[in-house]
Amino acid sequence: MGMKPITEYQDYRRYMQDYYDERKRVSSFSWREFARAAGFTSPTYLKLVCEGKSRLSLAGAENVGAALHLAGFELDYFKSMVAYCHAESDLEKKKAFESMLELAKTNKVKIVDGEAFRYFESWVHPVVRELAPAMRGAKPLDIAKRCCHEVSAADVRESLDFMVKVGLLKKVGDSYVQADGHVKGSSAVMPVALRSMHRKMAAFAQDAIDKFPPSERNFSGLTMGISDGDYKKILQELEACRKKIARIALNSRGTERVYRLNLQLFPLTWEEK
Repeated sequence: MGMKPITEYQDYRRYMQDYYDERKRVSSFSWREFARAAGFTSPTYLKLVCEGKSRLSLAGAENVGAALHLAGFELDYFKSMVAYCHAESDLEKKKAFESMLELAKTNKVKIVDGEAFRYFESWVHPVVRELAPAMRGAKPLDIAKRCCHEVSAADVRESLDFMVKVGLLKKVGDSYVQADGHVKGSSAVMPVALRSMHRKMAAFAQDAIDKFPPSERNFSGLTMGISDGDYKKILQELEACRKKIARIALNSRGTERVYRLNLQLFPLTWEEK
């Protein structure tokens, strides 16, 4: 059977558990032996770590990595997994996962949900995916200049290459067309990428209040007192509305501008205790 490549893991505890199970399957390996190899005096410490009852420090990650016979980029990847799993903020978690992505990219291996994370954590990709096909023959600098928010030609070029690679765009001559490919992530890291996107788009929405005249943007709001049941009904209405708007965009005869629609419904008061 053997172990899966380390880049197929995002949880260092799962990797440690699989390593233990595999060693146990073919030998008399024990938690005591595992802990001793990593330099820990407690025979059950690593078992408690795998059960989520304790955690590794970064120094402990180095020792456990050696006990796992990891070296080079695999050891660095393991340490980044430890940092990722114990990150207390989205920013720290995003930074650790990006480190895992970079290690995988440098060593020409894929990481689970890596492409989906990369797509959703940046506002550039969805904008360029809509804009590039509408600007036939345009250079990356031309596309960058059409964006309302600052982005470099190099970033646009990188975005185009990435989306061609994952099947979101197809290059035809010196132009691009949208392809049928899609990126979809299911792991615990995806909400981190999506929250990053939502924060950026919310900031863009705030900028738009002063950047564009009312004829080019639409802002409206409603403050209301509702029940939990009403909230669920409103979510259904918002989803139906979003799908209807998506169909209008899908059947559009052309792209004159790229717009972003934020559907935001959030509490202004705490629940009654």
